[in-house]
Amino acid sequence: MTELWIGLLLTAAGCYVLKLAGLSLPARVLDHPWTVRAAALIPVALLGALVAVQVVGDGSALTIDARMLALVVAGVLLWWRMPFLVVVGAAAASAAFLRLLT
Repeated sequence: MTELWIGLLLTAAGCYVLKLAGLSLPARVLDHPWTVRAAALIPVALLGALVAVQVVGDGSALTIDARMLALVVAGVLLWWRMPFLVVVGAAAASAAFLRLLT
């Protein structure tokens, strides 16, 4: 139990130091075009990683199932620049249809 608290306190201290380091940076570093571009892409990368883990992850194993078909359908419809509600509806319908068949 003690290791848990030590890990928790070290993680909290690390987060605080990281936040403090970000606040301590000079404005010229934060206004640099590379920094602005990287900060804009971080949410996209995190969302992509979350989607990948949720689609192919099943506990501790990789699984290919109806979620993969839904992701492919959503990707194609987004490529065609379809409205978001159409993308979500078609992806859900394709996953439901595949689950109905299997």
